[in-house]
Amino acid sequence: MSIHIAVDCMGGDHGPAVTVPAAGAFLKNHPDARVVLVGQEAEMTSLLEKLPDDTRARIQVRHTAEVVGMDEAPAMALKNKKDSSMRVAINLVKTGEAAACISAGNTGALMATARFVLKMLPGIDRPAICAVMPTMRGQVYMLDLGANIDCSADHLVQFGIMGSVLVSALEHREAPNVGLLNIGEEAIKGTSLVKEAAAGLKESGVNFSGNIEGDGIFKGEADVVVCDGFVGNVSLKTAEGLAQMMSTTLREEFGRGLLSRLSALLALPVLRRFKRRLDHRAFNGAILIGLRGVTIKSHGSADVFGFEQAIARAYETVSSDVLQRISERLHELHRDVLQPRVKQQANG
Repeated sequence: MSIHIAVDCMGGDHGPAVTVPAAGAFLKNHPDARVVLVGQEAEMTSLLEKLPDDTRARIQVRHTAEVVGMDEAPAMALKNKKDSSMRVAINLVKTGEAAACISAGNTGALMATARFVLKMLPGIDRPAICAVMPTMRGQVYMLDLGANIDCSADHLVQFGIMGSVLVSALEHREAPNVGLLNIGEEAIKGTSLVKEAAAGLKESGVNFSGNIEGDGIFKGEADVVVCDGFVGNVSLKTAEGLAQMMSTTLREEFGRGLLSRLSALLALPVLRRFKRRLDHRAFNGAILIGLRGVTIKSHGSADVFGFEQAIARAYETVSSDVLQRISERLHELHRDVLQPRVKQQANG
C-alpha cells in the first residue's frame, strides 16, 4: 500500500525551487510512496517538467491561492489563510488523503494550524518539537525544541514517553535511554519543576537514566533528551552556531598559506568524513509529536538534499506506526500507573 505525503511547496526560504526537486529525489528512493504537492501550480509547472515521467506519475498537484509568510503571526495565519498551502497540506492529513505533511514554513503558524486541525493524541496536553542531532555515539532525539516555552512536570513526562516510543519505533530499540536535561546529574540539582519531572519519569515506565548536563547531549549519554521548549531551542541554536563556527574556522585555517593548503589536500578524506558526520542537512526534519497526524517541520533554509531528508523522516514515521504506538503506551501508563495511584490515594 502506498504512503501518500503532502508537501507544502511554498514554505521556507526557497519555495518550489527546493521542494519540488526534493520531492522528486525522495520518490526516486521510495518507489512505494506518493506525493501531493500543495501550492501555487504556476510556480511548480516548469519544475515538474524536469522530473522523469515515472516520477511525475506519482505526483499530484493541489493548487492553493494563499501562502503563509515566514514572519506572519500564527493567529492571523490560522484565521485568515484557510486556503494557504500550509493549511491545505495539513487538511489532507486530517481527511486521510495523506498520511503525513511537511512544511519548511513559519514554525509558529505550522504548530498552531496543525494543533487546531489535527487535535491532540489522547493523554497528551501539548505537542512538542522533536529533532535528531548527531552525537559522539550516533544520534540523539531531543524534545521540546521550541513549541512550549513554559512546561509543567507532567508535560515533560509526556515528552519523555513520546520520545521513548519514537526512538523505539524508528531505531528499533526495545528500551531507549531517556535523560532529563539539568544543571547537574545529582538528583538534588535543578528547579522544583525538573525534580518533579524526574520523579514522574521514574514512574512512567520509560528507561529513565536520570539527569544529564548539556555536554552529555553530544557525548551520547541518552537516546532521548527531555527539556522545555525554551531550554531546548537555546541548546539547538547554540549547537548550530558552534558547528558553523567549527566549519568556518577549519576553512580559514586550511586556507592560510601554501603549506596549509597542501595540508588540506592531504586531510581531504578526513575532512569529508567529518563533514558527513556533522552535516545538519542529514538530520533535517523535526517531528511535531503529540498530534493526531504526522507533521514534519523542515528547516526554512533547507536545500534540496535537506528537504528530501525531511520528507523521508515523514515517511519513516508513518511506516513505523509511531502515532499508534504512542497511543498504546499512554493507555498502558494510564492503566498500570495512574489508575492504581488514584485508587491508592482514595483508599489512603
